[in-house]
Amino acid sequence: MSFISFIFGISVGIGFCLWKQAQLDQQLRRIFNLLSNDLNLAPSLPLLSLVRREVLTVKEKIHALEDDLKTYQSLMEIAPFGYLLIDQENQLIWSNKEAKILLNIDPYRWQQGQIRLFLEVVRSYELDQLIENTRHLHNPQTLEWEFYPHKNPSKIPNFKTNSFLYLKASSFLLSNGNIAVFLENKQSLSELQKYRDRSFSDLTHELKTPLTAICLVAETLEKRLQKPELTWVQQMLKETNRLIDLVNNWLEITQLKENPSQYLEYQSLELKELIFSVWQNLEPLANKKELSLNYFGPETIYLQGDRPRLTQVFVNILDNAIKHSPKGGIIKLETQENLAQKTVEINIIDIGSGFIEADLSLVFKRLYKGDPSRTRQSSEPQNQGNGLGLAIVEEIITAHQGQIQAKNHPETGGAWLQIILPIK
Repeated sequence: MSFISFIFGISVGIGFCLWKQAQLDQQLRRIFNLLSNDLNLAPSLPLLSLVRREVLTVKEKIHALEDDLKTYQSLMEIAPFGYLLIDQENQLIWSNKEAKILLNIDPYRWQQGQIRLFLEVVRSYELDQLIENTRHLHNPQTLEWEFYPHKNPSKIPNFKTNSFLYLKASSFLLSNGNIAVFLENKQSLSELQKYRDRSFSDLTHELKTPLTAICLVAETLEKRLQKPELTWVQQMLKETNRLIDLVNNWLEITQLKENPSQYLEYQSLELKELIFSVWQNLEPLANKKELSLNYFGPETIYLQGDRPRLTQVFVNILDNAIKHSPKGGIIKLETQENLAQKTVEINIIDIGSGFIEADLSLVFKRLYKGDPSRTRQSSEPQNQGNGLGLAIVEEIITAHQGQIQAKNHPETGGAWLQIILPIK
């Protein structure tokens, strides 16, 4: 009896060992399959040896990747542009030397290897918003803005007290959910552009007096001459008035850009009433083409703004929509409040041919009118204007601390202008 029990115990022990060995072999096979795709090696060596070999191979690959990472980081450290790496939680993971200089990153607040929220290290809400937009839209984004450091970085050449840096940021969404941001110092280019604009503004200001004098002389001659001389004077008067409008518009843009608060008089406005008062003035033009305005949104939206300036915004936009809409079309205007962000979004959409894709980033540039052979077509030939209408619109919106963007609507195919204004 005792011998039978002994044999039974030995059998159970051997069976248990074989079962555990089978489990171990199964686990090793799973590990091997995870580490290697070469199934032909499986029967050539014991599984444990194969797993050990693959583990060593993986370690070698990890070391090689770490070496590559150190090489890339060394290259980025000496790069002439800034580079930032932000993780999925908007925490700053890595920054090169140039980015630390441009953004004035305090070494006492953040050092390489530490992980902190980006906005705690770099006090730039514009850059933080760029990162959020990149993550939300899943597309590369660019931003040019004036960055005001809390302390003056001594290593930045020609940096003056209480000054700012004009920076350009380009952001990219990486496959692992991190955000890569490249920074460029545009300070010299910005100063050159300001000098050019200032010189041009001085020139346009000096042109006002002789142009006004020419206009007065032409108006006097217009009353005393007969055809064909009258026709020539009328044409001269028309072109002189066009030049005066160009000068006034340019000076208006410059004044708004340099000191917006000085040229804005804020008052309480009701948005829908303002829009329909503008449409009422443009209705004779719209009626000629049998166009109608469809409004969608709240009946009352109150905001603080400069009424004449905002009227000018909607006159420019709706006038363009009328010019480029086909006969019998509809212009759609949608408004929507965002109480959380204290903003109102305004979308003006027509059913014309839309903007040329290559022009979308340029429609707000001064004097930009696009290639005449590529400008969007309308049912009637239209005067292109002086190329300052949308530039003035953008400056007025920016002066109100708002944003404007030009797109083509995916459904109508027409022009789509999106405005976001703060509700104060």
